[in-house]
Amino acid sequence: MRYIIGVALILFAFVVQSADFNKGLDAYNKGDFKAAYKEWYLLSEQGFAGAQYNLGFMYNRGEGVLKDDKQTVHWWRQAAEQGHADAQYNLGFMYDSVLQDDKQAVHWWRQAAEQGHTLAQYNLGLMYSRGEGVLKDDKQAVHWWRQAAEQGYTDAQYNLGKGYDYGKGVLQDYKQAVNWYRKAADQGNAAAQYNLGFMYQSVLQDYKQAVNWHRQAADQGHAGSQLFLGLLYADGNGVLQDYKQAVNWYRKAAVQGNATAQYNLGFTYATGQGVLKNYKQAYMWFNLARYNGYDTKKSFDILTPEMTSKSINKAQSMSSVCLESNYKNCG
Repeated sequence: MRYIIGVALILFAFVVQSADFNKGLDAYNKGDFKAAYKEWYLLSEQGFAGAQYNLGFMYNRGEGVLKDDKQTVHWWRQAAEQGHADAQYNLGFMYDSVLQDDKQAVHWWRQAAEQGHTLAQYNLGLMYSRGEGVLKDDKQAVHWWRQAAEQGYTDAQYNLGKGYDYGKGVLQDYKQAVNWYRKAADQGNAAAQYNLGFMYQSVLQDYKQAVNWHRQAADQGHAGSQLFLGLLYADGNGVLQDYKQAVNWYRKAAVQGNATAQYNLGFTYATGQGVLKNYKQAYMWFNLARYNGYDTKKSFDILTPEMTSKSINKAQSMSSVCLESNYKNCG
């Protein structure tokens, strides 16, 4: 899956001394796309970049005209060649996603990025990080992500934080990693909140901050943070020890398919920590954890002698029902 940000869906209301352009804009805003097209087509033929951009936008969306990728590219190219940054960005997206020409995508995103276009800077960083359309170059990826991050783009801030965290494209620097993760986390980026929580938990040894950031990510449904929040409650790190809360968070991650959380949930049922001891539930979660790649052999070796064949068969049946229901029926 490509994590490239898509077409900028914003009409460019180019400030030109033209009543015709404004007539087209008024018509578009009223939903009269054919009238808008007529006004902008005439201006586009005269070389107005803003009208050319808007015309490409209409072909891209099929508004007042049949949707037509070739016409979309044609008009955005006309505007892009005049230095229209949004057209350059969108043209790059068309080459990346529709025409499958990474080199041309990089070319046009670079044109927009050099004009300060945030999304183009971010996408250009992605292309360098993957070696698509250019030679793979982590330093260049960091360069372009930094440009976007300094303009407040959260995904670029997160990626820049990862660069500093792992020493990829920059010297490893945990303080800088925390700095950029925090900027993204403050904007609600769940992955940044998770990584920030993990850094406070494992590197900075500030468990209260770890709980704070993992909770924010967990509340957004981040399975990794739900798991770690469960661990923090189980160990009493940064919070009062509370096995019931540990079980609560393990369960939230487990039903998202997190194998470690499934194993931990099985362990709580096997030992009765935070829940009533229930070997069938323990077996079911161990079984699901094994299915998802967790090594549960030792746990099964301890658990199965405590169970009858009938109980094991029932637990296996419960496992199948749980999985087939996409973890909605795991009682």
